[in-house]
Amino acid sequence: MSLYRDEGVVLRTQKLGEADRIITILTRRTGKVRGVAKGVRRTMSRFGARLEPFSHVDLQLHAGRSLDVITQVETLRPYGEALVTDYPRYTAGTAMLETADRLIMGEKEPALRQFLLMLGGLRTLAEGTHEPRLVLDAFFLRSLAVAGYAPALSGCARCGAEAVRAFAIASGGVVCGACRPAGAAVPAAETIALMIALLRGDWAAADASESRHRTECSGLVAAYLQWHLEQGIRSLRHVEREWAGRDPVGRDPAGRDPIGWEWPERRASHPEEAARTR
Repeated sequence: MSLYRDEGVVLRTQKLGEADRIITILTRRTGKVRGVAKGVRRTMSRFGARLEPFSHVDLQLHAGRSLDVITQVETLRPYGEALVTDYPRYTAGTAMLETADRLIMGEKEPALRQFLLMLGGLRTLAEGTHEPRLVLDAFFLRSLAVAGYAPALSGCARCGAEAVRAFAIASGGVVCGACRPAGAAVPAAETIALMIALLRGDWAAADASESRHRTECSGLVAAYLQWHLEQGIRSLRHVEREWAGRDPVGRDPAGRDPIGWEWPERRASHPEEAARTR
């Protein structure tokens, strides 16, 4: 077996036999990897809690035929420590992990932008600089954009008209009155503006949005995501879509875009301009 080293974020774990676990990791260079952590469930395991979900780790693996074997692990950032103490942040983080696992179908296929997006999202949740549902919806929208499913938000998804009136999931985003299909949602203009802000990283606008528009945005984004995945995200059942009475969280003092700032490139054009329709 060949030996290789990479860094990654632990997406999920599952039991294997009496003492082992299969660890699913989104890595920087290799993409999504599944590796066996031998003896990790024993009390005296040398890996300890290093291979828990949310952990950003540096690891060494032996490549196997079906599953790799994890031989070394070092913790880089234990994001789980900050998230498990706050239920809204924890549930948002769990939904992010599951979404990344579902969106990246193939194993060992490079997914650098998804990896950087995951790191930015977890770091932002851990820092607590923005409301968890805003971070989650921004992650959903940008993950979809990276995967090629960005919703059309600036013009009709069908004809390109600027006068949009509704949001049609199956059409690929906002639609005009002439193209609006039966049953399409009619969100507030402020809700669409919030979706654009989250996709572009305009956190000043996102943080200033009203709760009712955040709630409407969350519903549309979750429905759009699950339609493209063609299956539900189980973690969303536990996500509290509205935190009534919570004080507004602080903004990033540096004014940076915390979820997307590590992307290799920041292009002038925005992902929604290349929306995919069905």
